Amino acid sequence: MEILVVDGYNIIGAWDELERLRDIDMSQARDRLIELMAEYQAYSGDRVIVVFDAHEVYGMESKFKQHKVEVIYTKEKETADECIERLIKTIKNVQNQVYVATSDYTEQRTIFSQGALRKSARELYIEVKNMNQDIAERLETRQKVTPKSKIILDDDIMAVFEKWRRGK
Repeated sequence: MEILVVDGYNIIGAWDELERLRDIDMSQARDRLIELMAEYQAYSGDRVIVVFDAHEVYGMESKFKQHKVEVIYTKEKETADECIERLIKTIKNVQNQVYVATSDYTEQRTIFSQGALRKSARELYIEVKNMNQDIAERLETRQKVTPKSKIILDDDIMAVFEKWRRGK
């Protein structure tokens, strides 16, 4: 199984859309990132975990699911990097390939040493953009394709059936 661990605030600071939202309201930026990661998770089939520093929140670590994405707020005075490193130790094994989405160079080096791979914020953005483009193309193709009858019928017979279907 592939697992993507996302350094939430690092990604928010790196993507234009999320950065603009952050400047208006941080909670909107967090929610939008989680929505995007839920779409990514549904499309890719990967498990996604988003980690946020306990930004101005005091107390214990909190974990919950939002749109089927695991969201973790670190405990008081713990950085997202520390939480991610601890998380990698618990989930990395021969069955799981862990990727960490961050552009923090120091964090990238640390995760490499633990056997995880990295995706930069830019790489993840490109993957999400390509995913959305692929979905749009698939929808467009589906809308263009008219359902075909499994039984090949003459056009005259099809016209009669269509009249019956419409109640004429």
